[in-house]
Amino acid sequence: MVIVQRIVVRWTKRGRGAAEAALRRDIPSAFELPPMPDAPLVVHDLLADEHTGYAPTAVVDSHTFPAQLNGLRCKLSGTSVEVMRTPMWVAYPTNRFPGRMFLLHPGEQARYRANFRFSGSSIEWYYEQWTVNIAHKPWRRDLFLTEEIDHDKDERVSLYGGRR
Repeated sequence: MVIVQRIVVRWTKRGRGAAEAALRRDIPSAFELPPMPDAPLVVHDLLADEHTGYAPTAVVDSHTFPAQLNGLRCKLSGTSVEVMRTPMWVAYPTNRFPGRMFLLHPGEQARYRANFRFSGSSIEWYYEQWTVNIAHKPWRRDLFLTEEIDHDKDERVSLYGGRR
């Protein structure tokens, strides 16, 4: 079983100040897992949005391989799982090219962190920070609460200009 937990923190230009940043910093990089359906790939999506006071809402979805997961693609490679980055055309930075990030063997775990500034079709920018925990392990409620990370990729950049 492959379990993906994607934590998306979303805010607008109005939420860029120090008080809002402090609230965002308090959002954990991993959550307990709810019961999962029996499927080859299960995604636990959490959204902590400025409009809800950063209270996370969660959805669990099951998938088969290969799977396209909004910015990521997962496919089987023998008994391992290949995790690739896919293009995000309406986001800054635009230089995150598609490519393999991890090859997870059974029993391994990875974490991917990135942030984006999106314009979409409106003139209002919004920002997202992602923490994506991925495990090629059986379900456990506390699976991502331990620091057993075999692969770690941090692609966060300064979204407002200047150094991160």
